[in-house]
Amino acid sequence: MRKGIRAGVSGLAACLLLTGCGGGEEPEAQRVTAAQQCDDTLSPEAARALETVLRTDKFDHDPRGGLDRVVAQLTEDYAEGGLRSRSRSLCRADAAGRSDRVDILFGRYDDSDLIGDADPVGLHPYGMGREAWSGPQAAYLFVTCVSPRLEGSRERPARFDGMLRFRRPDLPDTPAVREANLTVLHSVTLALVKKLGCENNAGLPEKPVLKPRPE
Repeated sequence: MRKGIRAGVSGLAACLLLTGCGGGEEPEAQRVTAAQQCDDTLSPEAARALETVLRTDKFDHDPRGGLDRVVAQLTEDYAEGGLRSRSRSLCRADAAGRSDRVDILFGRYDDSDLIGDADPVGLHPYGMGREAWSGPQAAYLFVTCVSPRLEGSRERPARFDGMLRFRRPDLPDTPAVREANLTVLHSVTLALVKKLGCENNAGLPEKPVLKPRPE
């Protein structure tokens, strides 16, 4: 009997330390930092930007392997030809205990998919990559890539686009918010093009260019 009581007390202590015992919170071990999101592709600046827009420094567990998977899928998509491919999800970052989240996807685009001189509602142009756009709910980054991994890309450069979708309805359309979203997307895209072996990192600088392009 005493042994059972001691076991029950020990189990209760562990429960209190790890989960709050029925308080509805995730185990602390399942909460990770911003820097650990998206296969550790976020620079320190991008990690801080993610914390800012999601208003947290704790995130629900994010499965690993998205970067390698998307690189393999995009490589296959390019080899199959065609002008574009469907977007592939590389990662999602969920704020712990809330529904706010960021999704980052990559696909292949055709020149007709570029936004160009259009004036899309809620998006603002930036001078980075082939095209870059950002707003409170989304960001887009278009690049071209020549790589030994992509046979024929020297004659027919691969076109890849990154998209960040932000699921939180109350973000204001301010320069700080737009720059934060674009900083996160730039960091993940830079990791992707490096993994693909794109020459000159597909034209992306190590630090994001946050100077707005004249509209």
